[in-house]
Amino acid sequence: MLNGEGMSVTFDDKQPIFQQVADIIEDDILNGTFRVDEQILSVAQFSQLFQINPATVVKGIGLLVNEGILYKKRGLGMYVAADAKQKIQIKRRERFHKELLSDLLDEADKLGLTTEDIMNMIKQLREE
Repeated sequence: MLNGEGMSVTFDDKQPIFQQVADIIEDDILNGTFRVDEQILSVAQFSQLFQINPATVVKGIGLLVNEGILYKKRGLGMYVAADAKQKIQIKRRERFHKELLSDLLDEADKLGLTTEDIMNMIKQLREE
């Protein structure tokens, strides 16, 4: 995703931009764009690529540093931590469980869907 060439990102109003920057970096770690001990783009590169304030990028990267997903090599930049992928997966599974599934079940209850109905819908989507 982040190859630096003509990338167009549309930021969502539902979430702070710095969080979305962190999510984009996480996505690129999960999909293998950035690998363990590999340097990510610089703040200036992110800022230019996304056309956003460098302070916003710094804040997004700071979140990932605080979570142990990225680490800093003094004078060289930010790098992907050894267990970054696992940490991201654990964090996102928890968010999936607490937020997405909770919302899904609330809506299913409103619609009178049973667990079996939901499972059949999921299976059907997986097959498509």
